[in-house]
Amino acid sequence: MSKKNINVKRVILFFIFIGFLFNSLGAMDWPCEDAILVNNFGANNRGKPVLGMIFDGGTDIKAVESGEVIFSRSRNDSRSITAASRLPSPLGFWTAIDHGDSLISIYSRYDEQTENNLVDKKAEIQKEQIIASPGTSGWSTRNGFYFLIFDRRERRWINPAMIITPRQEPRTPQIFSVELRNASGSSVDSRNVVQGRYTVNVNAAGGTGRAVPGVVIAHAPHRIVCSINGVEAGSLIFESYSARDGILMVTRNALVPAKQVYANSPFFEAAEVFLTRGQVTLEVIVQDITGASRSMSSRLIVN
Repeated sequence: MSKKNINVKRVILFFIFIGFLFNSLGAMDWPCEDAILVNNFGANNRGKPVLGMIFDGGTDIKAVESGEVIFSRSRNDSRSITAASRLPSPLGFWTAIDHGDSLISIYSRYDEQTENNLVDKKAEIQKEQIIASPGTSGWSTRNGFYFLIFDRRERRWINPAMIITPRQEPRTPQIFSVELRNASGSSVDSRNVVQGRYTVNVNAAGGTGRAVPGVVIAHAPHRIVCSINGVEAGSLIFESYSARDGILMVTRNALVPAKQVYANSPFFEAAEVFLTRGQVTLEVIVQDITGASRSMSSRLIVN
């Protein structure tokens, strides 16, 4: 089977999986009604991907769907060290809820003092039941919380916006800049490009939401597509991240290491291209989860 057919098969299987989740669970609710989403799934956080959604402020953190509590870490919980080490970063106080079919929602970095006493291992929890209040535990510098969805069977982090009904962003996606980088990682002058292999680095964002004084909002788009002379050269998709032999992988045509895509913060390495001599048109299209898009085209003279 060709590499292209394998990639197509993976995409088809992924959407079958997402469709199954919608049929079996229905659309999940947002974990907090009044919190501000400051970093969404896939955002470039100083060279590392955000694996869920980071919220600022808010009143109550609620279960997005009914399920069974399989872990709840509190200040006096001696069980937490080994289990928590499997997660990608210090999450402070956190609760994991199993919704069946290997899907787990994780609520973390909350205020341990407000944790609901009903949240205990093996406890049943109902949709919209309050879990805790936002806080500053774990790797937090502001009052808020970190929400994630994990498929433990496939060892894959899922973009919550694929399951939770997305909110319409007030702005369309934005493309701040596009750079070509050579094999040594240096940015090249687009007016003087020599034939060879380059990476296309894109600094872009989905709809950035409403402006909030004192709060930096960084939203990744849902998809970045690069084409050369009308032929797609790379497609970076922010739908899920897989763990392979301890390495986090993202989908850019095929699976590639996340550290490669996120190395040049705040850019995303969206494609690898080989430019031949002549006039070349490079087009970048950025799309958000609602389907809104923005494009940028550049004409290059390759010597």
